[in-house]
Parts: sequence; C-alpha cells; structure tokens
Amino acid sequence: MSILKTIPFGIASVFIIACSDSSSSVSPQESALQDDDTAIEISSGATTDSSGTQQDSPKTSAEDKTPATNPTSSGSQPDSTGKKPDSSAQATNTDPSTTSSASQTTPEVHPQPGGNTDDNEEDDNVNLDGSETTLTFSGTDVTITNDNGCLEKAAGVVTVKCSGNYYLTGTASDYQVIVNTAATDTGKVDLFLNGVSLKSSDAPIYVQNAEKAELHLVRGTTNSVEDGATRSKTYTGNSGTDTTKAAIYAKDDLSIKGSGSLTVKANYNNGIHTSNDLKIKKSTGTLNVTAANCGIKGKASLTINGGTITVNAAKGDGIKSDEDDAAALAQGKGNVKIAGGTITVNAAKGDGISANNTVLITKGETTDEPTIKITAGGGQTCQGNSTGSQSGRGGGMGFGMGGNSCAPDSSMKGFKADSNIVIEAGKIEINSRDDGIHSDGDLTITGGFATVKSDDDGIHAEQTLTIKGGTVEVTMAYEGMEAAYMNFEGGVTSVVTTNDAWNAAGANASSSTGGNNGGRPGGGGFGFGSDGSKIKVTGGFHYLYVGTGDTDGMDSNGDIDMTGGVVIIECRMNGGMGGMVDSNGETNIKGGKMLGFGTNNSEEGTQYSVTFTSENYYGTSEIAFKPTFNGSKMVSNVGQPAAVSSVDGMQKQCFGSSTTNCVYYK
Repeated sequence: MSILKTIPFGIASVFIIACSDSSSSVSPQESALQDDDTAIEISSGATTDSSGTQQDSPKTSAEDKTPATNPTSSGSQPDSTGKKPDSSAQATNTDPSTTSSASQTTPEVHPQPGGNTDDNEEDDNVNLDGSETTLTFSGTDVTITNDNGCLEKAAGVVTVKCSGNYYLTGTASDYQVIVNTAATDTGKVDLFLNGVSLKSSDAPIYVQNAEKAELHLVRGTTNSVEDGATRSKTYTGNSGTDTTKAAIYAKDDLSIKGSGSLTVKANYNNGIHTSNDLKIKKSTGTLNVTAANCGIKGKASLTINGGTITVNAAKGDGIKSDEDDAAALAQGKGNVKIAGGTITVNAAKGDGISANNTVLITKGETTDEPTIKITAGGGQTCQGNSTGSQSGRGGGMGFGMGGNSCAPDSSMKGFKADSNIVIEAGKIEINSRDDGIHSDGDLTITGGFATVKSDDDGIHAEQTLTIKGGTVEVTMAYEGMEAAYMNFEGGVTSVVTTNDAWNAAGANASSSTGGNNGGRPGGGGFGFGSDGSKIKVTGGFHYLYVGTGDTDGMDSNGDIDMTGGVVIIECRMNGGMGGMVDSNGETNIKGGKMLGFGTNNSEEGTQYSVTFTSENYYGTSEIAFKPTFNGSKMVSNVGQPAAVSSVDGMQKQCFGSSTTNCVYYK
C-alpha cells in the first residue's frame, strides 16, 4: 500500500510527542477528542513503544490483524470454510437502550469477491440485476435482500463479516454499519452507497477490521451520513479499547470513489478518519464534510486524486495526516498528496492542510491539476487591505509596519508540513491568519500558481526555500518569504508586505519549531554578524514591495548572491536600517538585472540619486519598470538609471495575476 513513491521525503530533526493517556481505559469522550490513534488499537497491527504506548503501524500480513465483534453481536457465523471468525476480541455497549438479545439468523455463507479488486481509479459502471446483496434501511431497522451469509444483524447495527459487494439504500434514523472481516479474509469489502442516508448515535460507518474497504458513491445518487454528538459504545480488542472518532471511521485502509455525492456531518469529532491509508480516487464525485474537529484525516497517509471536495472544520485541521511513529515516518508515512480535484477547505481554528511528514501538490496521470482554496483561522485580517492583485499596491495604500501582533497563538496555517512541502502543479489560493505555506524543513516550488494572503509569513521554510518554476503571488503578509536558505532559480514571484519582502534568517539559530512563528530569529542586520543564512538568485522574475517603517526589500542575516534573474524592489522604508537591499554578510550582485526604488538609502547594492515618480518608466536600455510611488533613491546593477521614454521593442513579464504590474527587459 505504499504511495507517494516519488516524494522526496525527509524527516525533520525534531522529537515528536504523541498525546495519549497512559492508562488502557479511556472514556469515549476523552479518547476521541484527543484525535489520537495511539492510545487504543483494535485491528491495525498495533505495536508498543518503550513507554508502553501503543502505536499504529502498517499491516504486514493478514494474520497480524485481530478482528473484533460489534457491540450488540451475540454470536458469529461460520465462513465459507466452515470456520467461525475470530471472536476473541469482544466489544461492550455502555448504552442499554441499544442492546439486543440475539443476532439475526443468517443462511449459509457464500462470500463474494470485492467489486473492484484491481483497485482502479475509474468510476463504477453499476448495472443492478436484482441479485445484489442489498441493505435497505428504514428508521431503526434494515432489510437484507439476497443475504450472502456474511451479514450479522442486531439492534441498531449490522456487521459485514466477509469481503464482497454490499449495496446500501434507504434512510436510517439510528443505525450503524460495521465492517469486521476475519484475519484470513484477504478480499476487499465494497460498500456501494446507492441513495442512502445513515444517521447513528455512534459512527454510521465503522471499518473495524478489513484487508481493504472501499466506499462507492454510485453515479446519480445522493448519500449522507451523520453521527451523534457523544459516544457511549466502547469496542474491546486484544490491544485495548476504542471508541469511534469520526462519522466514517476506519482502523484499516479505506478508499472512496464514484461520481455520486456524499455529505458527512460529524457532530462528535472528525468527519472521515482512518488509522491507516485513506485514498480519495480521481473518479470521486462530490464530497461535503462538516466536522466538529478535523475534516478528513488519513493517519498513515492521505491521497486525493479527484472529486469536488468541500471541508468545514470547526476546531481542528481541514485535511491532515498525523502519523507519529518514527519508523513509519521514515518509511514515507504521514504524507498528504493531492494530485487532482477541486478542494475547498475552511478550517476555522486550525490548519488547512497539515502533514507530519510531506505535503505534495502535483498532477495525476492526466493533465488535470488540482484546484485548492484554503481559508484558515478566518483568513488574513490585520496586515492591511489587499486588492487581490498587484495592480493596487503602494501609492495611496501607505500601510505601516503593522507587525504580526494579530497572528494567532495556535497554528492556523494554509499548508503546514513537518518535513517537506513540494508544489509541482495546481491552482492554489490561501487566505490565513498564520503563515500561508509553512514547512519545518524544506519547501520547493516547481510549478503551479499560488496566491497567498497572510497575517504572518506568506511563504516560510525553516531550512531551504527553493523556487524553480510556477507563479507565487503573496498579495499581503507580514513578511513575504522567509527561510534560512533561499534559492530563486526560476518562476515568477511577487510579494506585498508590511515588513521584509524576503528575509533569510536562522541558519545557525537554535530556533524551536514548536512556537507559532516557527522560531523566527529576527529581522534586519542592525550591525550584527552573519548567521550563515543566504539569498541566492540565479533565475526567474521577482517583485518585492514593502510598506513604510523599518522595512527591507531583500534582507539576509547572512549573504546575498545574485548571478541571474530579474529582481524589482519597491521599498518605502522611512526609518531604521536596511532599505532596498540589506545583508549582514557579503553582498555579490554579479549578474541578472536588478532595479530598486526607495525613499531612503539602501545598505547594499549600487545606489543612485534619481528622482522618480509613479507616472513614468525608469531604468536603462536593458530594463524598465514603472514604480507605484514617488522617491529619490534607486539601486541598479545595470548602470545609471533614468527615465525611459519608451518600452517598445522590449519583452514584457507581468507579476502574479496583474496585467499592469510588469517589467520590461531585453
């Protein structure tokens, strides 16, 4: 089940502490609201670390899994070999109102193969002929048609005990579907949601044990699940007890496909939650998730290849993978991969997309690229008013330094990863109270179009930020881009900030990644020595705009090295030190083309006294730009700048989504 094979995984050098109770007995509310799979396990092949805390681990074989019975089951049926499924793991029901005296008698078992054993991504061609095993729900009951002998019915719950195809239809006011197959059953359980509405006081769909399980959203159907706001049931296995932590909760691998629609309303905790791998396939139709905590979580990994997905998370993260076992992380778990689909996330008090290892945004086998829109923490609110494009920056805006005083105490980032973020494709729009895109390790952008608004950093990497291609547009932020090492090799970038546009800092700092600001070591030079940080520009087109106050355009606490590319800087600094270009180490601008426009002196670069206005182009015969404010200081590495009467015959490159904020060059 290895996925994300092409991701350049890396593990951040940090200690990961899992939040879990030390005791083996946990109340249902405490267990689920921890949003933690480590304290209690039933069937996912749990291991125990040196502290006695049970950890999720990938399945190694069918024999590693221990099936458990549903809370209301009073017996088990023989499988096709005549053997009863393992019932050593019993479950208890603390709610007497849901207890049944006996299970429904079922006929001889004839297990059928899963519906899509090749695990393909395509939509299902479902042609019903009346022979299907069908579960028709009505209120607090279910009618089984063409029983294959693998279903066990009790009060308020029906348990699927063998792999095969099962069609769900009708409306349930309080009924639960549990999947719990034997360890010897290596087939796939396919649940076809064929116009079904499931409500349950517990999790409407609970995959307790299965080699693989798949939800099929049948074409042309509308489906929904909704859980209760509390939990009363506990499920006991050989390795501990468990409560269901989501409306759709799976202890094993789960995939979702099909062009129908599914609405998930999670009143208790998470919307969709798996302890192992979760995959939303490219054929997925419409998926709407509203959750009290996190929206969609694949603990071991989460892959999204398609679908129109909307997530509203009230307290937690919108989309996440939070594997915390070091060995599993080293094997490439804890990743979020998005390779298609149209995804909208509103995380009111958490991160939009979060991974304990790597976030990868790419395109799938087709030319389709994902479209992702994130609002985190209510969005950017205090750093000034962005127009959504570069055409309205500067001039009358006149915003001051602003600071990041309104950034939240808790993490409310657009993208967040502990190791790496890789953006290869896609149209991305982020509006966040905290950093827009944040990696505690490296961050690499090679394609796509990303627009970011933030009350803190637009783009932040604790280690290395590399931009090789694509377009990045930070329309408003406290600092535009920040990392210890910043490499600009290509692409088109633009930033509008109230503090530094680019800030290389923290290379030798002993900064903690546990804080909200990622251990920011501080801004400009102030006469301090180099900390080893570096800005390196070898290609691409880059626009840097900073507001008034003690602000810097290109700022490095170490070195600056430019040998290629085009850089335009507008710096309205009116106090302090720094200006258009500032470094604590060596500044070498040996190539490329740079033009800077300022209202005060620049610490670095070749400076000229040139009176400029926002009415004309300025530069040389090789490069020209029309500034957005009036000033008297310029920096240039292409000779004495002056007013340029005509840009005819020059090439044009616009920044971000603007059609007027453009540089002309030869």
